[in-house]
Amino acid sequence: MAPPARLPDRFERWFAARGWRARDHQLEMLDAARAGEHALLIAPTGGGKTLGGFLPSLVDLAEMIDPEDPRRPHALHTLYLSPLKALSVDVARNLMVPVEEMGLGLRIETRTGDTPPSKKKRQRERPPDILLTTPEQLALFVASPNASTFFADLKRVVIDEIHALAPQKRGDLLSLGLATLAQWAPQARRAGLSATVADEGGLARWLAPQAGPHAKFARLVRGGPGPRPQVEILDSAERIPWAGHSGRHALAEVYERIKGARTALVFVNTRAQAEFTFQELWRMNDEGLPIALHHGSLAPEQRRKVEAAMAAGKLKGVVCTSTLDLGIDWGDVDLVIQMGAPKGSARLIQRLGRSNHRLDEPSKALLAPTNRFEHLECTAAAEAVAENALDGEPLKAGALDVLAQHVMGRACGDPFESDALFEEVTSAAPYADLVRSDFDRVLDLAATGGYALASYDRFRRMVRGKDGLWRARDARTAQRHRLNVGTIVESDMIHVRLGSGRAGRRLGQIEDWFIGQLTPGDTFLFAGQILRFEGLSETDAIVSRASADSPKIPSYQGGKFPLSTYLAARVRDLAQDRSKWGALPGQVRDWLDLQSLKSRLPGSDELLVETFPRAAKFYLVCYPFEGRLAHQTLGMLLTRRLERLRMRPMGFVANEYALAVWGLRDLSGVDMDALFDEDMLGDDLDAWLAESPLMKRTFKTCAIIAGLIERRFPGQEKTARQVSFSADLIYDVLRQHDADHVLLQAAWADAATGLMDVRRLGQALARVKGRIVTEHLARVSPLAVPVMLEIGREPVYGEGHESILADASDDLISEAMTP
Repeated sequence: MAPPARLPDRFERWFAARGWRARDHQLEMLDAARAGEHALLIAPTGGGKTLGGFLPSLVDLAEMIDPEDPRRPHALHTLYLSPLKALSVDVARNLMVPVEEMGLGLRIETRTGDTPPSKKKRQRERPPDILLTTPEQLALFVASPNASTFFADLKRVVIDEIHALAPQKRGDLLSLGLATLAQWAPQARRAGLSATVADEGGLARWLAPQAGPHAKFARLVRGGPGPRPQVEILDSAERIPWAGHSGRHALAEVYERIKGARTALVFVNTRAQAEFTFQELWRMNDEGLPIALHHGSLAPEQRRKVEAAMAAGKLKGVVCTSTLDLGIDWGDVDLVIQMGAPKGSARLIQRLGRSNHRLDEPSKALLAPTNRFEHLECTAAAEAVAENALDGEPLKAGALDVLAQHVMGRACGDPFESDALFEEVTSAAPYADLVRSDFDRVLDLAATGGYALASYDRFRRMVRGKDGLWRARDARTAQRHRLNVGTIVESDMIHVRLGSGRAGRRLGQIEDWFIGQLTPGDTFLFAGQILRFEGLSETDAIVSRASADSPKIPSYQGGKFPLSTYLAARVRDLAQDRSKWGALPGQVRDWLDLQSLKSRLPGSDELLVETFPRAAKFYLVCYPFEGRLAHQTLGMLLTRRLERLRMRPMGFVANEYALAVWGLRDLSGVDMDALFDEDMLGDDLDAWLAESPLMKRTFKTCAIIAGLIERRFPGQEKTARQVSFSADLIYDVLRQHDADHVLLQAAWADAATGLMDVRRLGQALARVKGRIVTEHLARVSPLAVPVMLEIGREPVYGEGHESILADASDDLISEAMTP
């Protein structure tokens, strides 16, 4: 075995001057680079991953260049890719510390969607040594002429937080961009960085090329375990709610913890919860603590202002969503507070790693459950963290709509030959098993729209020249493609402007559906303020500052995390194992005890189904513990079956843990084994999808990603109504004339794995087959109360648009506790 890599003297001196020594995993990354290998570095937060990823680049560049020579050539050596713009900026700032202290004289720059066009143009002409950017910017390079020249000297690609990219469509697009880079710069080696990897082998395969002379797994480099995180679960002195997600009961105690910290990050799972939590903390902030708000719908200027204040140590606390949970090094943060359940152990580890982000210091986190079920989930998550047991989304085959976007992007750059592009595409791990016939269908989609749309001139975007090469139809078509690059398709958004006219300041964006339900004079929370809606002006919602006792809170269709499969299994186990209840608050233990007295506790390997009458209706409540998406799909399918049985179902509602269905006939006599049979995922699912608006919405997203529908044109942007109208027309044409169209196939795959979580539901139904236990009750059970309180909070199936929430909470709890 070759001896371990040794650092050059100036690097050794730099480490020594700081009282450090290079970590073994950092040296192994240097060793892998010198051996010409790709490498996946898995190390705990604060364990020096970023420096480990960049160390080979810094050493190589230090040996290559003379920092005193202003005439040295401009050549890109290292490309760094991260999922967040803020992370790229943060890493660039931190990377400059060793560069400047060692006098390396390197040119390090960032490139994001916020970078001015003039700077981007200058970067193309005079590349920096190290460029830090995002996957979308790489896709734009791929879609630009002569990009191969820009990357010709590339030696290294560093992909940060790789676990957050690989399972997503962003990861599919990135993998295709990396495959293109391998053609332009075959000498470049890849390094992936992460603290939370469940499937190490799968991610190593994803990182390394699947074809060509370097088709082999990346070397796995593991850092030491690091100090054990310190995770505390808040045992509130207040009454713990049976349902709801506001966490209002715990906010006074959370505020006291913020006061006692140097700086606290208060993570929430949705933007709506961020707005509410910030407003409540600010209301009780008599000491005037500097507390800020950060989420993805705020204006970029506001987010950058908060990030700068964090970096300068000027904030006591920040209420934030996932915009700040990846890799960013906030040196003064010594406490992470998670409001509500984290929904996954890997996500919790990622978030708590934002505190004490330094070598050998334990991360500290406080979990503040918002209801009694969440106490079970938080306890399960804390146990998983203590065991370093990780979960995460599984890797899957690459999406065909993403491939269509990449094919079009390649045609907008340098012309390509189809056989060569197929070989290039299949060198990317997500597309390694792509068959040539599917590739050809995607190529046809990018070129003509496919069989049913080929006669429409608007869908002709690529042409094949006499030289046999494919290229964009014309320069305008290429420009339009570049304006629509990316796989993140937000819901239809409206800009929020404080004051009318050009002088009005943009605060951020809110989904169109929420603005559509407001009338002038209505108040709502946004950007940490109470705002009055004055009216609409084109794509702007005009607002003014206001005061109100009960402003509305914008909610967003996206950004809701599902309960992970791994954590769900732990919650099921905890709920039925009394020996593990010692970590639970007394209120929660009493609730579970009452459930076992009134009904029974669901076993970890079974499905508990309860039936009971209430208010002239009949209810069925079950407890799969499989997450809201899977439960909603189950509810849709159960109501169809109950209709065929003439049980007159009226509606259903789901939360992360349970599903409630209600109707006009007694459900206690239904054959539950037949009702919950997994064959419902066959014809029942197909029939429901055929008539569901869900498929049209999913198809619209796929069509936008594939480029069949463009949201942005040079000098203008399509309205949400125009986009939906175009998508609906195309969907109807394809359903009638080309049912096997590649985009219909992509939409089905997305609906099944994402919006409906069919795969997970199928696994759950198979798990409980033959293990369904039924309790026929005289009244609602304690465990059923939380999901019953969801009724009326959101639209439900069929005739079930009733609201029992306003006066039901006390009534339901009292009923559940009645002897």
